[in-house]
Amino acid sequence: MKKLLLTGARGFIGSYFQKEYAHKYTLQTFSFLKDDIETLHVKDVEAVIHLSALVHQMGGASEEAYERVNVEQTVQLARKAKGSGAKQFIFMSTVKVYGEESDVAYTEASPCHPKDAYGRSKLKAEQELQALADEDFTVSIIRTPIVYGKGVKANMQNLMKLIDTMPLLPLGGIDNKRSFVYVGNVCALLDTLIDQCKGGIYLAGDDVPLSTTELIQALAKAQKKKLFLIKLPVLALFLKHIKPSFYQRLFESLTIDNSRTKEVLRFKNPYSTQEGIALMIQGKAQ
Repeated sequence: MKKLLLTGARGFIGSYFQKEYAHKYTLQTFSFLKDDIETLHVKDVEAVIHLSALVHQMGGASEEAYERVNVEQTVQLARKAKGSGAKQFIFMSTVKVYGEESDVAYTEASPCHPKDAYGRSKLKAEQELQALADEDFTVSIIRTPIVYGKGVKANMQNLMKLIDTMPLLPLGGIDNKRSFVYVGNVCALLDTLIDQCKGGIYLAGDDVPLSTTELIQALAKAQKKKLFLIKLPVLALFLKHIKPSFYQRLFESLTIDNSRTKEVLRFKNPYSTQEGIALMIQGKAQ
């Protein structure tokens, strides 16, 4: 079996990957918070999956913090892996490297103009990793929109709690489109990249984007909650001026077109969005 080094093993993507692929790989884990990279032994590791990161903070984090965690630690780990003979380094990035919401779907080749420190740090890490790539060291980058699944937090968790407690929501008739990706689809893409050892930039995403209204309806159905949605245009106007970040996430579009990723890797998502949402609500790994 191939031996892999996995960071971010306690996060919900790392936890899922360990549970579902432990039979296929020998997994070694590493934590920048608990372990010392100077004593890290990666002599027999064939591939590194780097999931740990300082994720996007709603309250904000300093540019220096993002730089230290998302860039410096990433490059330090990659150099250690390369120097020890690892063949592949897989880096989990984000669609935030492109910028913010857009009416045009982002592709693997879309220009990158990140608007915040998180997106800038991820893009810089991508660039520095690509500079390390050569014929003996493959760098694979996965950019994701919001990943959901068992253990998800932040906006998706808040939305589920809202549906659980509020039978009436003023979020009907929203005609935007947003891409999401189920954790099982992300990990299947990871597995495919390891099998094929292909470098480059890849996009993870469920097959069909959803509007905010469609997402809420799907979550309510999976939670077996009777929910009434009403259209309230004044809410959009209010949020646009008072809470523009909320307005963007609820009413604007952010989609990806990952047809090239699927074609190059001959990859098919094993789960539909409806299946992924149902499994997330049930609290199951698969």
